[in-house]
Order: sequence, then C-alpha cells, then structure tokens
Amino acid sequence: MKTSAKLLSLLIAVPLMIAGCGTKAPAPANPSGGGDASKPQDKKVVKIGISQIVEHPSLNATREGFLAALKDNGFKDKETMQVDYQNAQGDSTTNLTIGQKFAADKKDLVFAIATPSAQAVVQNVKDAPVLFGGVSDPVSAKLVKSLDKPGGSVTGAADTHPDAIPKLIDFIASDFPKVKKIGIVANEGEANVAFMVKTAEAAFAKHNIQVVKASVTNSSEVKQAAESLVGRVDAIYITLDNTVVSAVESIIKLANDKKIPFFSSDRDTVEKGALATYGFKYYDHGYQAGKMAVEILKNGSKPGDMKVSYPDKLDLIINLDAAKQLGVEVTDSMKNKVQDKKNLLSGSAK
Repeated sequence: MKTSAKLLSLLIAVPLMIAGCGTKAPAPANPSGGGDASKPQDKKVVKIGISQIVEHPSLNATREGFLAALKDNGFKDKETMQVDYQNAQGDSTTNLTIGQKFAADKKDLVFAIATPSAQAVVQNVKDAPVLFGGVSDPVSAKLVKSLDKPGGSVTGAADTHPDAIPKLIDFIASDFPKVKKIGIVANEGEANVAFMVKTAEAAFAKHNIQVVKASVTNSSEVKQAAESLVGRVDAIYITLDNTVVSAVESIIKLANDKKIPFFSSDRDTVEKGALATYGFKYYDHGYQAGKMAVEILKNGSKPGDMKVSYPDKLDLIINLDAAKQLGVEVTDSMKNKVQDKKNLLSGSAK
C-alpha cells in the first residue's frame, strides 16, 4: 500500500512539474508593437563606394554635394551608411584596381566621379547600382545607352549643360572682338575631353575664330603646353579636363604674366583666377547625383529607368579680380549678362 501510495503521488506530481516548467511570464509589451522592447531594432547599414580619379576642387565639391544629399535624407555616416572613399590620384592602374575592389566588396551602391573612374567602375561592378558625376558625355564614354533611357544598372549626373560651351564662346566672340585665335590645352586621350574640344571647335568656327591646340597626356605637361601658345593666340580656353584642371595654376600664372585672357569651363577654375565661364556649382551637381542615390536606396528605383540629369542652373560667371590682373575692362554689357550678381566674383564674394 505504501508503494502504491508513493506511486500515486508521483503520477500526480509529474504533470504538475511539467506544466510548471512550460509556463513563462509574458514578455513586456513593446509600445510600438514591434516585438520585444528589450531587443534593439537592427538598422541596415548601406555600403557605398566612392571612386574619384584625382583631387581637384570641382570633383571634391561633387563628392561633398553627393554625401550632403544622402545625409539630408536620413543616411548617417557609420550608423546607416558606410562610405568607402578611394582616390586614384590620376593613376590609371589604381583607378582600375578601385573598380575591382568595389566589385569584390559587394557594395550596395557605387558613385564614380569623372569619366575614367566611371568607366573602371562600370567595367567591374555588375551586381550593384552605379551612379556617375563629373562626366561630360556618358554615351560616348559607353557608360549608358542613351541619356533618357540609360538601361542596365548605371545612370548619373552629366556635368556638361548642352548650352554651356556655345554660350561661353558666344560671349567671347561678342565681348572680346580682338580674339581671332584661341589656344586650347587639352588631354584628348579622355573621351569626354575629345567630345568637348570637338564641340568647342565647331562653336568657334561659327565665329571665324581659329583654334590652336596644345596637347597633353598628363598634368606635368600642362605648363609647357600653355607656354607653347604664347605669341600664337589671343586667348586661352580649357574644357572640363581633369588632367588640365589639376595643374591649372600654371595656366593662370602664365595668363596673368603675359596678359592673355583665360577662359575655363568650370566655376572653380574661375574662382582660382580664370576670367570667365558659363557654369554652375559642382556641389549642386553632386547633390543632384545624391538625390538619385536616395531614390535608388530608399525607394527601390532602377538606375536604368532614371534619366541622366544635367545641371539645372547655368549662368555667366566673371572673376573681377582676374579681369584687373589681365587688364580687361568688365563692361556694363558683360555685367548685364550675369543673371545672379553673386556670380560677379571679387575677393570674399567667390
């Protein structure tokens, strides 16, 4: 009987023990309705690669504008985005290696600044969206099939407004009637530069202005190329040419010493000491590309369906201090062509 009583007690106790083990206090409710409040919510960190061919103000400003657009739309560095910035410093081998590195790293998005960088990235990165900036002719550079329908996983912001080169050359022809020959220092080994030089030659020809070219292949040749134009031309002009712009100080000094009007295709070079351009702020250009990145990362937009953008602000920019250095009178007619008077640069007004 004692054995039977003990057995009966055990049979009753075991289910109770099992039931007790299976009972847990309910987890604290999450006021937001997102589950266990004690667990931090995971944040997706997007990996962004930025490839830049060389250091110079226009390209740096493009990068800064791009990152600003991302930050303005909720992407925080080291919290919700991880930025890997690589600069090739003008070296073609390094440039290609950067593209290969980004492909191996499986970036969520890559931003390539300038045509050589974009070409290297597009050649290597196949599994992530690619945006470009600082590219003058993305079709000729074989980055996209067309400007309206890029196709594939590539799109971006082109930095050549269709009217920029013709407007500047019209300005030179109308306000500098003594300019009959103009020198162009250029590295036509870059596809975008060759395109812009060809465009400029056609525009100068309409005004019967003869073009004298001084070719370079790297930045160390810029000074000598510019010097070769002295006595042969009435003015000097450069395109959006990374090779030339990276050594543009030598042209500015030569122009001032020899009193040769010097025109550029970018605002930053005018701020440094060139006389004039029809241009825009590269920060705004980069910001445009950054907004495209936001569309892709936040809204799932496909690069191939996004039109290539152009700068939406184009204005005549004149450096008044450079004009004084060159002995050039900035007439009322010239000033009246400047829409935003802040683009009459002088000292801190730059």
